[in-house]
Amino acid sequence: MSIELNNESGMSVDEDAIQRLASFALDALHVHADAELAIVLVDEGAMEQLHVRWMDEPGPTDVLSFPMDELRPGTEDDPTPPGLLGDIVLCPQVAEAQAVAAHHSTLDELLLLTCHGLLHLLGFDHAEPDEKAEMFGIQGEILSAFAAQSRGR
Repeated sequence: MSIELNNESGMSVDEDAIQRLASFALDALHVHADAELAIVLVDEGAMEQLHVRWMDEPGPTDVLSFPMDELRPGTEDDPTPPGLLGDIVLCPQVAEAQAVAAHHSTLDELLLLTCHGLLHLLGFDHAEPDEKAEMFGIQGEILSAFAAQSRGR
């Protein structure tokens, strides 16, 4: 997988862990090895501009996803075709505040948001209760499996 990560946030984060999670999630969702993903970390000002421009909502948000080729998860026998997944934009400052409220680390919050953004790129949504249950269920499974794998490293 081609995963490009660019940290423009001014905040130090474990970029390697974010890339490892993205790769793990893409593999778990049977996305073709030649798929491309970009992850950008931005500060609150840049995130607020994106949030207003694309969602017409004020203030910074934690994660935005910008799908490109509208790829969907594959299966072991029929992986997603190669293509451009799109961009995930994260705001570590917002993630840090959310992590404090959730009583876990900023890295854990960034990993959750990376997984969440990736699922949005693959067509998942949480507007309806059944969609939310499916998306958050997959998100939880991926994060749990990644944590178990990381402990075994």
